[in-house]
Amino acid sequence: MNRLFVLRLDRQRYALRLRDVERVLRMVEITALPEAHPSVLGVINVQGSVITVFDLRRCLQLPTREVDSDDVLVLTRTGGAMVALAADGVDGVANWTDHGFVRGEEIRSTPPYLDGVAKLPDGLVLIFDLERLLQMGSSNSASPPP
Repeated sequence: MNRLFVLRLDRQRYALRLRDVERVLRMVEITALPEAHPSVLGVINVQGSVITVFDLRRCLQLPTREVDSDDVLVLTRTGGAMVALAADGVDGVANWTDHGFVRGEEIRSTPPYLDGVAKLPDGLVLIFDLERLLQMGSSNSASPPP
């Protein structure tokens, strides 16, 4: 049995492997970083540690919107570093079996950050490869849609 952490952007559900998620915080004030990549919203202070906040919308080239006080920050660990991902909300933890998973490379025209798709009882969930997503989001030179 595999465990996923499911989050939302608009009405679409996405997931990370649960092992990559540290915890979820309510949205806090984000300090902007001048001249940072557009996918970086800024930094926050979490118990004395300065953590970079990524805008998942920009990483995924989705239409952007202002951060809302009802949004959440998903603290994740990648490459030994803690980062935060801004999301609209979370749906919690979901379990899936290997027969309920389609690998990203098996799906035509799949973006490189997509690890695969989980078939859950309440619908499909797109699973991120967190490392590749953040690499693509911070190196993507194309302007995201408005």
